[in-house]
Amino acid sequence: MKGTLVFLAVFLALVVATIAYADLPPRKQIYSALNLPRTDYPVLGIQATTLIETVFNGVVYGIVAWLVYTFLEKVRKPAK
Repeated sequence: MKGTLVFLAVFLALVVATIAYADLPPRKQIYSALNLPRTDYPVLGIQATTLIETVFNGVVYGIVAWLVYTFLEKVRKPAK
């Protein structure tokens, strides 16, 4: 359960950070690798492509943070 909270916290923080600072990697690389079309259609005043890329960033960094947290929890707990 704590791992989920770590993922969500990092996900939300990175989504906001990526909207504010649009050049955080790997968002453009993932979007380009999927061959998705670019669009200028605004959603809530932000380009739809930018919103999709921010979600990619949030998921990638959220999974990395969750894996690091899980690994550190396993290392910290003594074996029974």
